[in-house]
Amino acid sequence: MSSHRSLLFFFIFFYLTSHFSVFSRLLPETSVTTTSVLNVADSIHQTKNPSSFKLNQQEEQNQTPFSLKLHSRASVRGVEHSDYKSLTLARLDRDTARVKSLVTRLDLALNNISKADLKPVTTMYTTDQEDIEAPLISGTTQGSGEYFTRVGIGNPAREVYMVLDTGSDVNWLQCAPCADCYHQTEPIFEPASSSSYQPLSCDTSQCKALEVSECRNATCLYEVSYGDGSYTVGDFATETLTIGSTSVQNVAVGCGHSNEGLFVGAAGLLGLGGGLLALPSQLNTTSFSYCLVDRDSDSASTVEFGTSLPRDVVEAPLLRNHQLDTFYYVGLTGISVGGELLQIPQSSFEMDESGSGGIIIDSGTAVTRLQTGIYNSLRDSFLKGTSDLEKANGVAMFDTCYNLSTKTTIEVPTVAFHFPGGKMLALPAKNYMIPVDSVGTFCLAFAPTTSSLAIIGNVQQQGTRVTFYLANSLIGFSSNKC
Repeated sequence: MSSHRSLLFFFIFFYLTSHFSVFSRLLPETSVTTTSVLNVADSIHQTKNPSSFKLNQQEEQNQTPFSLKLHSRASVRGVEHSDYKSLTLARLDRDTARVKSLVTRLDLALNNISKADLKPVTTMYTTDQEDIEAPLISGTTQGSGEYFTRVGIGNPAREVYMVLDTGSDVNWLQCAPCADCYHQTEPIFEPASSSSYQPLSCDTSQCKALEVSECRNATCLYEVSYGDGSYTVGDFATETLTIGSTSVQNVAVGCGHSNEGLFVGAAGLLGLGGGLLALPSQLNTTSFSYCLVDRDSDSASTVEFGTSLPRDVVEAPLLRNHQLDTFYYVGLTGISVGGELLQIPQSSFEMDESGSGGIIIDSGTAVTRLQTGIYNSLRDSFLKGTSDLEKANGVAMFDTCYNLSTKTTIEVPTVAFHFPGGKMLALPAKNYMIPVDSVGTFCLAFAPTTSSLAIIGNVQQQGTRVTFYLANSLIGFSSNKC
């Protein structure tokens, strides 16, 4: 009898331990909240009058010595749309163009095609000094640039709004004389009015670091074109940038005389990518961070240089692509929905030896893109956890939408990113269930991609301080640190 009892205990023990082993693979080591609360009424309220977004000028004050204020596109430019759904559709159009530009750039790098090898249709324009060729591609209805910062250019410093972009390396702004300049908020920058403006010669390291350059009268000309049809062409020079209360001399910037597409409203772009010409590299900083405020808010946050990782940070590996040093790849091991890891091999999130695959963190992309199979798994798991909610028709790239017009708050499955060592970043519900109109239609803010490149977009990053700890090859995520 005792032997039968011992055998029974053995089988019970084996059953429990084996099932616990399976269960432990489903749940991360960190404690997981399986559901998150979405304040539907508050989200709808913010959509009611999109044209009222405006910049709070007081927020430009009291910044730390080596930081810049960060504003949403709507708070800087205002909104050209009378209703929230048309605003959403415009944003998603810009986002599609943005993703196309990133994928195109990576595809060129993976196929060892330099932009200098491309031969676009060109047009000639004339400045007071020289004729320069620029690609004739219409990009006026496309583009991105969802977050702007204000920076001082030249000596004496002139403050202008610039798009902030982790997917770009070259810093540039529109310059007079203009052959083809888009409308911007402030007057066009006049190089002649700055005592610190200095054209670069063709034999300088900065000129040689450009993907596309040309030599005219011993001075360096640059061209940056984006896969969505935007471009900037002009003189490559060094200039003084004022960041917070700190002046930084001899920063390489493009002085664009012909510019088209993406950046209507801003004077130009600050590149925060991983290349040699990007601002972090030129500042020789070991780290930088940003926190993206809600795109429907007129509040501001900061981008900071030389910051340390906060104590409560969720750390993840910062990886680089040997084929393209611009992008910041993150070592993702999995995604969970409602506390259960998707049944996706970890290798699905990894970059291979050729530089294909992997997932990047990008400030300019709005909606997170996942390979189709991974997206389908996430969507299907989310649908199972929201079977009690009324479904709605899809909107643009979103195929999972709900009618929440009669709801005040709801609970939805928590979506979380998982990293090595059991680290986990759980997203707030408002970062993946977003309103697409003012009458209560909400959609799951993820989208599939056929590209090998996956992207964590800024909707999922909102309200989280993202720190790029370059010296230690780490990315840190700190929730509610704006």
